[in-house]
Amino acid sequence: MKDFFYAIQDLFVNVLFAPLDALRTLELENWWAANFMNWLFMLVGLVAFIYWMGQLKKFNNNNEEDKSISSHSYL
Repeated sequence: MKDFFYAIQDLFVNVLFAPLDALRTLELENWWAANFMNWLFMLVGLVAFIYWMGQLKKFNNNNEEDKSISSHSYL
């Protein structure tokens, strides 16, 4: 049973964390390259946000949204 847990440790430490170790060594050389994926995710999020706001503005300008006030009876 002890070998099973050592095998799991070996899998995670030597195989699955290898890309993270590579990023850790790359950070010492070039911070921008090490954070490339973060910048990419932020860029995708920004593009999606701008697209979503454009769609909201388009529907708002066409008055397609139901803006009638309805709330619960106890309010």
